[in-house]
Amino acid sequence: MKFNRVWAVYFSATGTTQKLVTAVADNLSQKFGVPCESFDFTLPEERKAPKSFEADDLVVFGTPVYAGRVPNVLLKYLMTLEGNGAAAVPLVLYGNRDYDDALIELRDILEKTGFHTLTAGAFIGEHSFSDVLAAGRPDGQDMEKARVFAGLTYEKAAAITNIQDASPVAVKGTPAPYRGYYQPRDRKGTPVDIRKVKPLTDDTCTDCKLCSEVCPMGSISHDDVQIYTGICIKCGACIKKCPVHARYYDDAGYLYHKHELEEGLKRRAEPEWFL
Repeated sequence: MKFNRVWAVYFSATGTTQKLVTAVADNLSQKFGVPCESFDFTLPEERKAPKSFEADDLVVFGTPVYAGRVPNVLLKYLMTLEGNGAAAVPLVLYGNRDYDDALIELRDILEKTGFHTLTAGAFIGEHSFSDVLAAGRPDGQDMEKARVFAGLTYEKAAAITNIQDASPVAVKGTPAPYRGYYQPRDRKGTPVDIRKVKPLTDDTCTDCKLCSEVCPMGSISHDDVQIYTGICIKCGACIKKCPVHARYYDDAGYLYHKHELEEGLKRRAEPEWFL
């Protein structure tokens, strides 16, 4: 196959998905000798209109994993994508626990919106709740594996005459309607519900407004950053990007779940890919 352009397309609240997707897309653009363009739909302004691609595009498409699935707040927008026969490489990034059905769900969304999936992968990034769990990932080892994955994707693409005749890439996961979203539980098996929990702001805040500007849901008031005007998806953007570390959680359930993850998932999860 030949392509005229490679795209890096991603939702990336804390930059980890962006890092991975961009690396894979850049590598593929170099191998094919074509330009690479980016589309970042993390902020709400970029999700107001459908995004359209062309049949000779190769789109590396990434989202983080939230509760084992594609973030549910993105589903309505993702179904407005216009693939128009473009080849796609779905990638998901998870915080060292598992990606459950996120990759198969993303693959299905891309197939339904007019893309033809070529290869796919699940990689690891620093958890949105923690600076300990999968700290610093994707790291050097991950980026080397991303390079290998891009090379394998190139080889597969080069061997295909017409991707429209190829089957969707086979990936791990439970087929639709998929499993339910991952539910945190305490040691007695009682569900821990953190859906309505929001970060707080302490008195070290300098009112720089950065948290309001980086919130993917546009939910932090620009006039008063302690006020929420919409939902919080606990993406970690406002906490990890605050220059004075003024934002934090104090909810007991959230902190319990964070501690359980950090204590129970010290092993190094490794990327998986599907060709």
